[in-house]
Amino acid sequence: MLYLISKITVFLDVKDDSKKGHYREKIKGYMDRAEQIKDHVNKLKEEGKYHEQIKIAASSTGFSYESLFKPYIRDGLNEVWVEDPYVRHVHQLYNFLRFCEMLLKCQCKVKTIHLLTSQDEDSSAQQTSALYSSTIHDREIRFNNGWIIKIGRGLDYFKKPKGRFSVGYCDYDFRECHETTVDVFHTKHTKKT
Repeated sequence: MLYLISKITVFLDVKDDSKKGHYREKIKGYMDRAEQIKDHVNKLKEEGKYHEQIKIAASSTGFSYESLFKPYIRDGLNEVWVEDPYVRHVHQLYNFLRFCEMLLKCQCKVKTIHLLTSQDEDSSAQQTSALYSSTIHDREIRFNNGWIIKIGRGLDYFKKPKGRFSVGYCDYDFRECHETTVDVFHTKHTKKT
């Protein structure tokens, strides 16, 4: 995209009509190819063959819940399932709360958010069987519009902030991340069991 913008800038500065024609054709070709790619991705999504893998590098920023999940939050989404065996500690509960707040701020009308997590050995007396599973290990988020997002570290992919008054303490777009992989696909791509 940056290359295309630089070509457009050059095009605007060119006075020679033959060069303008050359650049006009190049830009048209780039735009046509971008539309073809967009159509191809939409077709893959419709067929259920779409899969995207996002690699989050250690200490990288810009991967808040909004930036990661917003492309898959669309009209019709009203129920979400979160399976994460490690929502136990205070910071993990805050991560889940921030995820819920992000969903509620979106244009969709989420009415129900389910959490399935594993039991903490130290506080089992206070936990209910409907919320906890002793066999869960995988981490995934399912939207009832068909999107499935699997994050290697679950919702807990952010590093601890450097301090209470450091950049990234409140806004997760500025918070450094742990290295992890995010896989996104649609239920049409999964086998029914």
